[in-house]
Amino acid sequence: MFPQLSAHIRRFVQLTANEEEILFAKLQHIKLKRKEYLLQAGKQCAGNYFVLKGCLRQYFVNQKLNEQIIQFGLEDWWIADQDSLLNHQPATTYIQAIENCELLLLPENERQDLFNRVPAVERYFFIMMQKAYVASQRRIGFIFNQSDEERFRYFSKLNPAFVQRVPQYMLASYLGFTPQFMSRLRAKKV
Repeated sequence: MFPQLSAHIRRFVQLTANEEEILFAKLQHIKLKRKEYLLQAGKQCAGNYFVLKGCLRQYFVNQKLNEQIIQFGLEDWWIADQDSLLNHQPATTYIQAIENCELLLLPENERQDLFNRVPAVERYFFIMMQKAYVASQRRIGFIFNQSDEERFRYFSKLNPAFVQRVPQYMLASYLGFTPQFMSRLRAKKV
């Protein structure tokens, strides 16, 4: 039914055909147009979203009213405001489509029942959370231990297609520097 998600899950855990059916019955297919919001600050996050197609950004607005991107959501990855989900409170972040997107939503009100019925899916989400946490730790380490130029070079080398895919002001926000600095770096052909 959702071969892309099935393939992703199989990289980490094995599900029976019946377990996949139980999972897929709980998912909702969502389409977003470019610039459309999936979540806005102040609203309750509906659940976890698996990206089938497209690119999203998750960000907050700081005290200076600047957008600070904390995560991108690309194909074969999950995105959500986990604080909103875990603590049952309004989201503090926005999630917006950078491109036209197709997503699968696992509604939060279905998650625990799914985990009880299919423990391997709970294990899968545990692994996904570990991977997200490691990525977050690495990003924080890069911000504190590398210069802006080193961070840009490393990220560009690791993700060359992605660097071309998103607007440079968004990439600058994610990497922790200004769009003006990004322009200077790109002009130097770093």
